[in-house]
Amino acid sequence: MDLTSSTALVTGANRGFGRALAAELLRRGATVYAGARNPDEVDLPGATPIALDITNPASVTAAAQAAGDVTVLINNAGSPPGADLLTGDLADIRLEMDTHYLGTLSVIRALAPRIAANGGGAILNVLSGLSWVSFPDAGAYCAAKSAEWSLTNALRLQLAGQGIRVTALHVGYMDTDMIRTVDAPKSDPADIARIAVDGLADDAYEIVADDASRQAQAALAGGVSALYPQLP
Repeated sequence: MDLTSSTALVTGANRGFGRALAAELLRRGATVYAGARNPDEVDLPGATPIALDITNPASVTAAAQAAGDVTVLINNAGSPPGADLLTGDLADIRLEMDTHYLGTLSVIRALAPRIAANGGGAILNVLSGLSWVSFPDAGAYCAAKSAEWSLTNALRLQLAGQGIRVTALHVGYMDTDMIRTVDAPKSDPADIARIAVDGLADDAYEIVADDASRQAQAALAGGVSALYPQLP
C-alpha cells in the first residue's frame, strides 16, 4: 500500500516502540495520530496527539470520532508481562487480557468501519514470539498474546472483503522502558519499526521480525516436544 497517502492511528505512541512506529510512518509521508492515555506525553513533531485508553470504551469511541479519516490502524498499546497464571493476582491477569485482547478488539471494532468507509486500508497488530510459546513467569501475557493472534486471524478473514488487510507483527524483546529490567538480547525499536512499516507497504499478512520469533514459529511444527524440550 502507498503509505504517503495514508492516515494512521498508532496506539501507545507516546514512548517506546509506538513512538518509533509513529516516527517511521511520518518519515515515509503518512499523516499520523499518536494515541496515548495522556496525549500531553506525545512529543513527536508532526504527529497529532489523541487521547486513547484502549481499555476504556468511552475513550475508544471518542478517539474513533476524532480520527475519522484513518486508513491505517496500528494496535501497539500494551502492558508489560509479569503475571503468573497460578500465583498472580487475578486483577493483573485480567488487565493483560483486557489490554492485549479485548482492548485491541475494541479499537478494531470502532475503527474498522471508518477505514472501510475511507476506501480500505490496513490494520497492524503488534504481537510477539510469545504468541506461539509460553513462559511460566509471563503466563498471562503469553495467553493474551495468543488470544490476540487468534483474533488477528479471524478478523483477517472477516475484514478482507471490506478492503482491509490485517497484518500481525511478531517480535521478541525490544530495548524499551517496558522491559528495561529484562537481561536478554534486545532489538532496537527503530529497526523493528522499519521492518514493520516495510511489511505494511508490501501488503504482508505476517511479519516475523527477529530470530527469537522465527525460532518460535518454526518450533510450532514440532509440537510440544519442540516448543518445550525441558518437559520430561
